[in-house]
Amino acid sequence: MEAMTASGIDYTIYFYNPNIHPREEYELRKAENIRFAEKEGVPFVDADYDTDQWFARAKGLEWEPEKGKRCTVCFDMRFERTALFAHENSFPVITSCLGISRWKDMDQINDCGIRAASRYPGLEYWTFNWRKGGGARRMLEISKREHFYQQEYCGCIYSLRDTNKWRLANGRPKIEMGVKFYGDSATA
Repeated sequence: MEAMTASGIDYTIYFYNPNIHPREEYELRKAENIRFAEKEGVPFVDADYDTDQWFARAKGLEWEPEKGKRCTVCFDMRFERTALFAHENSFPVITSCLGISRWKDMDQINDCGIRAASRYPGLEYWTFNWRKGGGARRMLEISKREHFYQQEYCGCIYSLRDTNKWRLANGRPKIEMGVKFYGDSATA
């Protein structure tokens, strides 16, 4: 948000994440976005939670690894809806903060965003490198200050499955939703 403001971008949060499962996790993440948007006075758009469409698009890709084809399909779906909303509401730019995560492939994310924006004349995708200039460190500082919910997997049910499998194989407990927040003594 700070990078967009510093770049002169007046932004709106568009929350479209039908990939996040289970519903409890989706609601936690959405609530955190709403809380931040309200505190900062940022417009917030709550888009549809159309999980049936997401599962239909991910069909056959259930065993793809993180950063694989399933992620591309997921990003495409979400960026397509975002680009359509932007076009219909006269937004000239779209972007995503997904690239802040070291678990994501920034080129994959940017390719999907550029592809979606290119469908509409005058719409651009902003390929900002969220990791440069201490972006990840700043994200952690803000997360701790705001006591944000700590997301421990990408969001989709397959990521949850694979993360829990890895955790168990490495002597760690399965993910417990809704219990870890940045700034807690266990996560500080």
